[in-house]
Amino acid sequence: MQVNASQLKALLTAYVPKRLPVLITGRPGIGKSDIVEQVSDALEHDLMISHPVVEDPTDSKGLPFAAADGQSARFLPFGDLERALQPRKRPLIWFLDDLGQASPAVQAAKMQLLLARRIGEHRLPDNVTFLAATNRRNDNAGVSGILDPLISRFATVVELAATIEEWTAWAVANDVAPELIAFLRFRPGLLSVQKTSRDIEATPSPRSWGFVAKTMGVVPKDLELISYAGSVGEGAAGELMGFIQIYRQLPSPDLILAAPDAAPIPDAPAALYAISAALAMYAKESNFARVLTYTNRLIDAGLGEFAALLVTDAVRKTPALASTHDFIRECTGSDSRIGKLIHG
Repeated sequence: MQVNASQLKALLTAYVPKRLPVLITGRPGIGKSDIVEQVSDALEHDLMISHPVVEDPTDSKGLPFAAADGQSARFLPFGDLERALQPRKRPLIWFLDDLGQASPAVQAAKMQLLLARRIGEHRLPDNVTFLAATNRRNDNAGVSGILDPLISRFATVVELAATIEEWTAWAVANDVAPELIAFLRFRPGLLSVQKTSRDIEATPSPRSWGFVAKTMGVVPKDLELISYAGSVGEGAAGELMGFIQIYRQLPSPDLILAAPDAAPIPDAPAALYAISAALAMYAKESNFARVLTYTNRLIDAGLGEFAALLVTDAVRKTPALASTHDFIRECTGSDSRIGKLIHG
């Protein structure tokens, strides 16, 4: 069953306090680990991340150690197992990342921990919850599969799918460059692309687009294509550069807002995505009335989709705009054209 990022957060928020283990699958780089960390912070749990792919079976059961009488032995926990067994004031999420890349022997060693919550004579504290993540076998990520008995130890298994709505909401809130937000809205199919070859080359994913966002404005213009291609591949980087050229030729937000009732409205969808994203990032309380003037002109031109994107992004970027007189006047009420577009 596929879920988006918001649904996964809600699911984990419900399961973790009940100590129910969850296995999350999905393509590389779509945010599985990030969401687990966000849920951990929201629930005020400690987070311990293990990487079974680099473990030995003894990591999950401890090392045998001879007793003083020389006639018996017991397993002594070490590493992550020892840390999980320690009494703690805050609950713990024990996150098994990239579980599907681990050897069958290491996976088998996790079974008793997940189901019986103990290993040999050692019992886990009641406030420890297991979460795990893995790529899929067809993701070219070195996943050979997960043992069926191990899968059955999880209360539920869900597949995280990247969506442009979730990504853009995150991007707006984190000050990602408006040209990148606009581009991926224009080409949402490039948000996450299945890799089909074993060549050493980058492919688009939410994670790799995040790297592009961090390097925008940092690398010299003559190196932009090289930099972006190294993050998302040559094809996606080439399309992005073409879009950026359009973006850079558009009027600046200052020029549009200097005469919002007369500034030109572009015809090309790429330019419309760019204009709406740029104005949303530029909006503030002092100029929001002018932003809404241009927004109403978009509606008059039959471009309500872009008007809704503009206002929604502006409020995500600057939540205080929702309390302004201009927003209340133009975007609320049963007769509000903008409000109807925003709320469907």
